[in-house]
Amino acid sequence: MIIRSKAPLRIGLAGGGTDVSPYADNYGGSILNATINMHAHATIVPLNNGMIELEAFDLGICQEHQSAEALSIDDQLPLLKGVYNRIVKDFSKKALSFRLSTSVDAPPGSGLGSSSTLVVAIIGAFVEWLKLPLGEYDIAHLAYEIERLDLQLAGGRQDQYAATFGGFNFMEFYKDDKVIVNPLRIKRRYAVELEHNLILFYTGTSRESARIIEKQSENISAQDSAALEATHKLKQQSVRMKEALLTGNIDSIGDILHYGWEWKKKMAAGISNPEIDKLYSLALESGASGGKISGAGGGGFFFFYCPANNKHELISKLAEQGIEHHRYLFTQQGLYTYTVKE
Repeated sequence: MIIRSKAPLRIGLAGGGTDVSPYADNYGGSILNATINMHAHATIVPLNNGMIELEAFDLGICQEHQSAEALSIDDQLPLLKGVYNRIVKDFSKKALSFRLSTSVDAPPGSGLGSSSTLVVAIIGAFVEWLKLPLGEYDIAHLAYEIERLDLQLAGGRQDQYAATFGGFNFMEFYKDDKVIVNPLRIKRRYAVELEHNLILFYTGTSRESARIIEKQSENISAQDSAALEATHKLKQQSVRMKEALLTGNIDSIGDILHYGWEWKKKMAAGISNPEIDKLYSLALESGASGGKISGAGGGGFFFFYCPANNKHELISKLAEQGIEHHRYLFTQQGLYTYTVKE
């Protein structure tokens, strides 16, 4: 028997950072994101030899452990071990023997929510294998708790819900970990036009999002007026983005992205840098009307909105700078699991 699972990565279109505590707890946050056809993958093969085998193909790491109720968390494969430990603690109540293999279609620190998406995919595989009675909200919340509480990794809350639900979603975040996911019924022609004009690039540099997010949280806790105002503006941006997508005012999205980018840079140090600023300016000169880094900032994937047919000049100009254009499609499917019976 083979259990397989996959969950989609996401592009954060608006409101990024408002899902992070303490802002979401004190003021309520809102984010608009959309999943794309890049995924985190997990496969479980049950074993009966008293061993646990962990394989992260994209990282080139393989480990073997004696089956135990908890695996020691260290710098290697903490997400895989963290999910297993919680599954045993909350559900199986006994040690398991299996091979868990994972891979992600984007590098760590890409800004597409790869770590959280991988956690969701792994949880999904265990849910499929053990027939656990968990719905979408349960899986997303469990993924959040494993990352933020069990493993003490800094970050927000949107990625786990995007990976689980899939599609275009307007998400609201409140105190006591309350999250409301509002799927958006965007007309197909609007989504296709956005897909045509929103161009995704990989800068070739991944970053440690946790450091940026920790600084952002510190600024909000200290009631830093500039950071607080910027975060309020980003919450407003998510509402503007929702209205543009639902009404088909697609060409306004570039301006909405630019508005958000100007405010996002004021949230915390490290979100932008001279190289990113130069890249952004070049994009505007080449026909883009706005853009942003996907994720906390500092590097990874960048996307720009290009009205009309301006995207071809933009792709050419950034290629001259060694910046890779990355093709993608929007997807509606969230977490998907199934079993192959041998």
